[in-house]
Amino acid sequence: MPGTTQHTPVAADLNLDPADATTCERLARTLCTGGCEAVDSPEWVARARDASDELPLPLRRALRRFRRHSGPHGTLLIGGLPVDQPALPPTPAVPGSVQRRATVPAALLAMVACGLGEPHAYLAEKSGALVQDVVPVPGQESFHGNAGSAPLSFHSENGFHPHPPDYVVFLCLRADHDRTAGLRVAGIRQALPLLTPAGREALFAPEFRTAPPPSFGPGASGAEPEPRPVLSGAAEDPDIHMAQLVTTPLTPRAAAALAEFGRAVEATARTLYLTPGDLVVLDNRVTVHGRTAFQPRYDGADRWLHRTYVTTDLRRSRDHRPDDGHVLAR
Repeated sequence: MPGTTQHTPVAADLNLDPADATTCERLARTLCTGGCEAVDSPEWVARARDASDELPLPLRRALRRFRRHSGPHGTLLIGGLPVDQPALPPTPAVPGSVQRRATVPAALLAMVACGLGEPHAYLAEKSGALVQDVVPVPGQESFHGNAGSAPLSFHSENGFHPHPPDYVVFLCLRADHDRTAGLRVAGIRQALPLLTPAGREALFAPEFRTAPPPSFGPGASGAEPEPRPVLSGAAEDPDIHMAQLVTTPLTPRAAAALAEFGRAVEATARTLYLTPGDLVVLDNRVTVHGRTAFQPRYDGADRWLHRTYVTTDLRRSRDHRPDDGHVLAR
């Protein structure tokens, strides 16, 4: 049996003290009662939004500062959050696993999301659930997505879509048995200086196509995606839209630039080994992320993350959201 691998942990940006963790748990439990515990309902999201105002000051301050500027790494790591470990059921092991009813971890994730903006989801992915499970699924070990356990290449989340999330938030409920599953993150703010002028110029040109990821299922792409750049916005601090698996360069210089970009993010990447109660916020506009390989056992105690997406401006996707809800139907 493989032993536990020792890793040098990345220091958390904030570790909650026990009193603040208790406050978080109390607030989360109020969202698990009261007659409306359906996570995807507008009424429950409104309750989570109001409850987020009562989160401990250090947590609210960290979220607010990160929203203004996500720093050199584009990540925010918070430790010491309550996930109600004694009450956790076995780790789900079925395709498309999501959380429809309020639990302490789901409520905590929703409150953090509301502290950053508004949670949202995509109907074609995980049936539009706001709180999604990232768990290994038997038979999908090589799947290039959240159900797999093979290495996952770098990507910005849903970069093919006209309204990708601004933030992706992960909350760790269980780590993998061998502690080898690492969340790999790389930011453009550190990778950009490694790019040549020619590489930068090519990455800003609309010479790439990015298709929907495998998690959206077959046929999700519809019409062929329009050519787009990988980098956009300010030349000195650009946004990223790419996925190594599904971004196709359309010209020789685009292919060379994409390869150069891949080397730059590999050179600057960090690996986060999350433990229960760790929450990480990724600024999806300036980071790409992936995952190292790990070995699931399918014994009910495998790695289990909750995930949600956040937008800072829900209105900009209004034409994609029926009834002004939180799910983008197209």
